[in-house]
Amino acid sequence: MNRNWTLVFVAGLFEIAWVSGLKHAYNVWTWIGTVLAILISMDMLIRASKRLPVGTTYAVFTGIGTAGTVLMEMLVFGEPFKIAKMLLILLLLAGVIGLKVITSETGSKEVH
Repeated sequence: MNRNWTLVFVAGLFEIAWVSGLKHAYNVWTWIGTVLAILISMDMLIRASKRLPVGTTYAVFTGIGTAGTVLMEMLVFGEPFKIAKMLLILLLLAGVIGLKVITSETGSKEVH
């Protein structure tokens, strides 16, 4: 995995943090953390999408964020586990992984 895909993955992790922060922030410090996570996430996504296909980059980013947020809510915040929800998350991840696998980086142009 090259540096740009690593940026997308880390941006997705920060997306999980800020989406959870929007729901669970309760004081100034947790709101500051949420805003910082938004800024870091968007900066990393923008930097990665300058060198990767934008559509695939955004699909991978949102897939990581969606799956991660659902898992975080179930594992950390006690949302009920539902098998249908897990199957749909797996379907989402299969689509995102499929997009990543079939997308060639040689066709993308670097923006200056």
